[in-house]
Amino acid sequence: MTAFSLEPAQLAWCAELRTLAAQRLRPLADKGEPGHVNRALVAELGSLGLLGRLFTSGALDLCLMRESLAYACTEAETALALQGLGAHPVHAHGTREQRARWLPRVADGTAIAAFALSEPGAGSDAAALELRAEPEPPPGEGPPAAPALAAAPDGPARWRLTGEKCWISNAPEADFYTVFARTTPGAGARGVTAFLVPADRPGLTGRGLDMLSPHPIGALRFDAVPVTADDVLGEADRGFRVAMGTLNLFRPSVGAFAVGMAQAALDATLAHTAGRDAFGGKLRDLQAVSHQVAEMALRTEAARLMVHAAASAHDADAPDVPRRSAMAKLLATETAQYVVDAAVQLHGARALQRGHLLEHLYREVRAPRIYEGASEVQRGIIAKELYARQEAR
Repeated sequence: MTAFSLEPAQLAWCAELRTLAAQRLRPLADKGEPGHVNRALVAELGSLGLLGRLFTSGALDLCLMRESLAYACTEAETALALQGLGAHPVHAHGTREQRARWLPRVADGTAIAAFALSEPGAGSDAAALELRAEPEPPPGEGPPAAPALAAAPDGPARWRLTGEKCWISNAPEADFYTVFARTTPGAGARGVTAFLVPADRPGLTGRGLDMLSPHPIGALRFDAVPVTADDVLGEADRGFRVAMGTLNLFRPSVGAFAVGMAQAALDATLAHTAGRDAFGGKLRDLQAVSHQVAEMALRTEAARLMVHAAASAHDADAPDVPRRSAMAKLLATETAQYVVDAAVQLHGARALQRGHLLEHLYREVRAPRIYEGASEVQRGIIAKELYARQEAR
């Protein structure tokens, strides 16, 4: 796919989003309680029409939104992304009733969504899920000898979810969860089903986790939580497709989030090195500094172009979306880590003070290299796709 430039209308929209993030979203983010869902911020995203765009925009528009919001307000970017991640499986695979109940509330910011895939023993290896979805026997009958995916004789299929989920963003404060559970033991990726589970289901509990960057994130406990065929997203035993389809869409936009942070760090560094007096001149006059800034800019722009290319490939339904998505997320998140770290170094100790932009970005930039597939997983995807293409020739 060839390189390209954004259209003037797209550039204008990005500028508008950066202004909205700075003027309307940043103040709400500052009033939020660390480690908890900021419902006022989510509601404002809804009133601005940004949450509704999650269900009408393509991957490129999603990337433009995430990069632009991240530049001025990472909390707003994350709140938007989590609504999309948790609700996209409902949008793409939900029944008419599921969509009618939840998507309007997600769009206006009154319902908080969450994507519950990771488990204590299954983070990057999503096919190793252990949360069990066991068939519920008909009234008066005992449990089956072994778990089996089958409709109860007297009505639709019923299961009980038993196990744990961990590192779930928006947990335990979400209003509903897209939950991935094992319905066929020993079947790997082919035995997973996606369920839409409202937060008020009996047996579902959770607790918050105290993380380096204080986002709303927690662990969930499922103690025989009842679900039925009406809660299935897509088809039984086909939930892994639901998960991977969602991640292929959102992985490039994780890269866009990273690019937004890198650009913010780069711009802060340009301003600092141009104005800081040092060694009889300005910091920018030192070749070591100017070359470092040039490298930061080079890597940021390269990451941006790869993110845009991957998003455009997704929108064009290209056959190599998994590889491009993995490349975009890998390059952009690793680049952002490098750029933010270099910015901290060029700013010196002031950048480590609590409340400084770079102190904030330094904590924020680490997690994207892990979630939605760690960097090592992305390299594995890329290599697998390359060898598959080579063998097909």
